[in-house]
Amino acid sequence: MYKNYFKIVFDFLAATIGFVLLFPLFSIITILLFIANNGKPFFIQKRPGKNCEVFKIIKFKTMNDKKDNDGKLLHDSERLTTVGKFVRKTSLDEMPQLLNVIKGDMSLIGPRPLLTDYVHLYSDFQNRRHEIKPGITGWAQVNGRNAIDWDKKFELDVFYVNHVSFTLDFKILLLTLKKIVISEGINAKDAATIEPFNGQY
Repeated sequence: MYKNYFKIVFDFLAATIGFVLLFPLFSIITILLFIANNGKPFFIQKRPGKNCEVFKIIKFKTMNDKKDNDGKLLHDSERLTTVGKFVRKTSLDEMPQLLNVIKGDMSLIGPRPLLTDYVHLYSDFQNRRHEIKPGITGWAQVNGRNAIDWDKKFELDVFYVNHVSFTLDFKILLLTLKKIVISEGINAKDAATIEPFNGQY
C-alpha cells in the first residue's frame, strides 16, 4: 500500500511544498550560477528511470565548461566553480530535482539515477535498481554516497528496492539531513566525482 500509493502522494505533496518554500533560495542560486557559468545555471541530462524509461534530470550546474588546449574538458575538480563547490558541498545542487519529483519522473527517496551509458553494463542483480523510481536521496547516499565503490552502491540500492517502507524512508530522510550538515561522502577519495562505472563489478 505504501509503495504503490502513499509514497507517490507523499512525494508530490512534499516536493511541491518544498519547492515553494525553497523558491527564494532557488532563485538566488540560479542567479549566482548564471553568472559563474556564463549563463548556464542548470545541468540537464538524460537518465534512466523506473523500468529504464529515460527522462531528463535537472540539477544546478556546479562545473563550468572550460577546456584544455586540445579542446577537451578539464578535469572535474578543475572545473568546479567557487559557487559550485558550496552548492555541491551543501547538496543544494540536487534542489531542482524537486521538479522531477513533481513531474513524476523521480521519487524523493530511491536509487540515484545513473548515466544511460551504464544500462547495458548492468548484471541482472544491478539492473533491479530500476524496478522503482530513482530518488533525490537514497540508502546508498546515506551510507557513503560517492565515497563507496560501485559494488557496495548497487548492493545498497537493491537492498532498498527489497525493503521499501515508510520506516526506512523516514530513516533515510533523517540520515540525509545529517549527511548534509556534516558534508560527508560528497566526493570520492581524491576526486570531485566518483569514477565511471565500467561493468566489471
